[in-house]
Amino acid sequence: MTLASTLQEHIRAAFSGLYIQTVEPEDALSEIATLCHAQAWRLATWDLNQGLTIFGAAQSDSAPTASDPLAAIRSLAALANSESPTLLVLRGFHRFLGSAEIVQALEQQLHLGKTQQTFVVILAPLVQLPAELERLFVTVEHDLPSREQLAMIARGVATEERELPSEQELAAVLDAASGLTRYEAEGAFALSLVRHGELRPETLWQLKSSLLRQSGLLQLHRGGETFEQLGGLDGLKAFCRQAMRPAARRAGVRPRGILLLGVPGTGKSAFAKALGTETNRPILTLDVGALLGGIVGETERNVRQALRIADAMAPCVLFIDEVEKGLSGVASSGSTDSGVTARLFGTLLTWLNDHASDVFVVATANDVQKLPPEFSRAERMDGVFFLDLPSPTERQAIWQLYRQYYQLDATQCLPNDDGWTGAEIRACCRLATLLDVPLVEAAQQIVPVAITAAETIERLRNWASGRCLSAQQAGIYRREAAITNKPRRTVRRDLSNN
Repeated sequence: MTLASTLQEHIRAAFSGLYIQTVEPEDALSEIATLCHAQAWRLATWDLNQGLTIFGAAQSDSAPTASDPLAAIRSLAALANSESPTLLVLRGFHRFLGSAEIVQALEQQLHLGKTQQTFVVILAPLVQLPAELERLFVTVEHDLPSREQLAMIARGVATEERELPSEQELAAVLDAASGLTRYEAEGAFALSLVRHGELRPETLWQLKSSLLRQSGLLQLHRGGETFEQLGGLDGLKAFCRQAMRPAARRAGVRPRGILLLGVPGTGKSAFAKALGTETNRPILTLDVGALLGGIVGETERNVRQALRIADAMAPCVLFIDEVEKGLSGVASSGSTDSGVTARLFGTLLTWLNDHASDVFVVATANDVQKLPPEFSRAERMDGVFFLDLPSPTERQAIWQLYRQYYQLDATQCLPNDDGWTGAEIRACCRLATLLDVPLVEAAQQIVPVAITAAETIERLRNWASGRCLSAQQAGIYRREAAITNKPRRTVRRDLSNN
């Protein structure tokens, strides 16, 4: 439903206060003006720079109240027309809602609006309403442009025949433009034409990445990682390939996401990044800690904005790394942070359960005891996978991958790698290249996590047995059926060489 149709319904239902949350006030005002012209409604606008402007009136009529927000509210009664509604659109008015006089004038005017057919419309990028006005305003979100609107903008910018992309190329360009505002999309299309003489998605991805970094809420990752660069995890790979196949989406079934629980260094983050390449989706990295703000209401606003961006960029992968660290204080949130973490968690849970966009969530965790149990229940996540220490066969595959990557001699002896993770195998290969030493000697610099955190790993395995899906093979993870990886060190470090 468009902003104009939503606004028309609420005005006919006599909602005298409408709060439109938008980051594109010019576009929202244009839609409102078009609606008022089509319905023969009277329209007035106010902002701090231009003051009160009455559409159809002389400029001198608005001069006396040029910069007075209180006078603009009081003028609405004089603009009332008994035959048709009158709208007063206040741009950026959230800055003035801390004034007691303005709040009282708005409250009185909203009550009068029911009989006078006068309507107050606030355009602002965030919702900040005092308690007196919360129940008098209806909040409406002005959505970011749809693919159809982005296509119209692209065709409007690429006016020459040689600049117009084919339908297949246009689809890739629109995928890259999803989540941009109309102003940003127009600028990105123009920049692509200046650089390349045609519309190319890579220019839009670069601009989008910089815009997301500027917001501080999300980061965009578009790397070249693939499943072939990850040894093992066959059960997890097969599940995601099947769940995210295009045929499932055409049938109306949408995948939700997965929770990856496991030992540090077993490839949870690497898998999330490779999944984006395999499914041709951008990866949005959400840092839960970055959502926390120091101002009242800032955290809730940040999480809503981040999730709104993710919805607009669908289809995409939303990667939440080490989610238990950001949500570990939910139980004590009421006494430690005035309930901020609990409200953040509640907003995230609601979105996981109700969002209709094609956003596939990949959350990772190292300590399940710190993770609230309701986070991973059915219909919020498609599955909870446990990533155990790699088996001997998986370790052989990982050694082969990284020896090729670091161009190491494939005939040299491998060190004893019982209990090693994929990250430790990669570190050994990197150190062998860096120090120009054999792998066996480089292994003397590695202390595996299976030794430093043996008790934690054992406790994690025991908890996951029967509760999680196995990432190594299809089915439920069973501790007694898992490959035993007891760490034992046969390579001794010669201290005389230090």
